[in-house]
Amino acid sequence: MAKSLTLAGTRRLGLLTFAVLLALALLSLAATPAAAGTSAPAIFHSTVKNHVLHARNSSSTNWSGYANTGTTFTDVKGSWTEPAVTCSRRQTAYAAFWVGIDGDGTNSVEQTGTDSDCSRGTPTYYAWYEMYPAYPVYLSNPVSPGDSFTAEVKYNGSGSFTLTIKDNTKGWTFTTNQTLNGAALGSAEWIAEAPSSTSGVLPLANFGTVNFTNCTANGVSISSNPNPDAITMVTSNGTVKAQPSGLGSGGTSFSVTWHHS
Repeated sequence: MAKSLTLAGTRRLGLLTFAVLLALALLSLAATPAAAGTSAPAIFHSTVKNHVLHARNSSSTNWSGYANTGTTFTDVKGSWTEPAVTCSRRQTAYAAFWVGIDGDGTNSVEQTGTDSDCSRGTPTYYAWYEMYPAYPVYLSNPVSPGDSFTAEVKYNGSGSFTLTIKDNTKGWTFTTNQTLNGAALGSAEWIAEAPSSTSGVLPLANFGTVNFTNCTANGVSISSNPNPDAITMVTSNGTVKAQPSGLGSGGTSFSVTWHHS
């Protein structure tokens, strides 16, 4: 009988240990983006929302940065330095930085970039690409604050796109070929974004300031392309969430500064 009790106790202890380990594993998965090469329905990087024009500038509830419209765009390039995010206790918030084609007045966005997020108060950094309205695909490549990134989205014709993102600091490059038939090719963007979920725009993480450089569309600067638009991110009641600077010398550089979540 004593032996039976010992075995039963051992089994109960084993089951308890398994339950604890399973709970910890689930918590770990919830705190990180999806595994590399998989689509994640939690968040997405969408077209510009509530876009209101103010002469040569505009406002939006999810984008801040620069966009060009008014011609056909087949190649967009840009660089940025991954900002360090400041997270309050148990805060969950998001900030994405990307370059892309479409999304300003069109229904799709072909884009690649990085995120500086807060996951229950813990800073989280990762890279991704997205052929919106499809969900983003997260990369396993390591990302750290201070890393220098260069990205390009190029249209090859016949619905084919090549998306490339390079971490100049760590030395890795990711390239993917994707197909999206019927893309309008109607805008080019360099954006800091508050990503969205099915319930709407998510809180914007405090990324401080992000600096974009070497920004070109169709081989020329933002300022040399039609309709350069400086986009300020605002809340639904007009409070500024993030604001771009003016374009630097040559029309290829600017910064975006966080103001409000």
